[in-house]
Amino acid sequence: MRTVEITSYGAPDVLRLGARPAPLAGAGEVLIRVSASGVNRPDVLQRTGNYPVPPGASDIPGLEVAGEIVSGDAQAMAAAGFKIGDRVCALVAGGGYAELCVAPVGQCLPVPAGLSDVEAASLPETFFTVWSNVFERARLQAGETLLIQGGSSGIGVTAIQMAKALGATVLVTAGSDDKCAACVGLGADHAINYKTSDFAEEVKKLTNGRGVDVILDMVAGSYVAREVESLAEDGRLVIIAVQGGVKAEINAGLVLRKRLTVTGSTLRPRSLEFKTAIARALKDKVWPLLASGAIKPVIHSTFAAADAAQAHTLMESNQHVGKIVLTW
Repeated sequence: MRTVEITSYGAPDVLRLGARPAPLAGAGEVLIRVSASGVNRPDVLQRTGNYPVPPGASDIPGLEVAGEIVSGDAQAMAAAGFKIGDRVCALVAGGGYAELCVAPVGQCLPVPAGLSDVEAASLPETFFTVWSNVFERARLQAGETLLIQGGSSGIGVTAIQMAKALGATVLVTAGSDDKCAACVGLGADHAINYKTSDFAEEVKKLTNGRGVDVILDMVAGSYVAREVESLAEDGRLVIIAVQGGVKAEINAGLVLRKRLTVTGSTLRPRSLEFKTAIARALKDKVWPLLASGAIKPVIHSTFAAADAAQAHTLMESNQHVGKIVLTW
């Protein structure tokens, strides 16, 4: 099978087409003939040597795929309602940048009605991440207010639509007026250009001084102190990436007085059981919203797998709104 391989750690041009033996599906797994592979920030971190591959995972990058089941554990497939030939998308711990990819049956979901494989390949990583962190870890409820840092990212466009569809008010930050407009177009109630405004001051104005109930943060670093200030009483801050640095200094007095929760998580190393539970929740609560069109995949660009270096260059430029996908 053809693959995209990281030939050495470095710039995007270290990504090259290669060839590997086709993998075999084991117990509880399926083999997918991949039509499309999602591109995500962790792929970039892996390429630069800053995201170690979990034990047992493929060194081939790629955390989400869509395509057709070509073989697998018949009993596990039957129990999950799948069969050979079904179109699925899947969250994987690695190996997604390839023509064939093994995935645990529990981390597979049917391609929602009406969606292409390119659209389906854009779903797993961001939908699993947003559901797990915003709705399970942070317990966002209908009627509450969510602030998303980086609303135009793949995570951001997913979180905007999911939170709005489930009854929340959504504020976002983005790095340009055009990106802010795109976020509002996707359903955000307010968008803050973080390059021209202090998001903490804007949050205070937009909420009449109350603050927001939940913040989804991919920046960390110096943002954390202002995020603590921006939370309402009993607010929850969830950190899922540290693009702004790992160190932060906060007003612990505010944490005490406002009864705040500061938490975080990474998805890739979590157990199969954990990810399977998320998949079940998504199929039950979110997949119908995709099938109805209430939530729509947002694809910024597609690249042939041979042009994976261009896809990573675009990812690092931060000029995209939504997802980047490779096609085979």
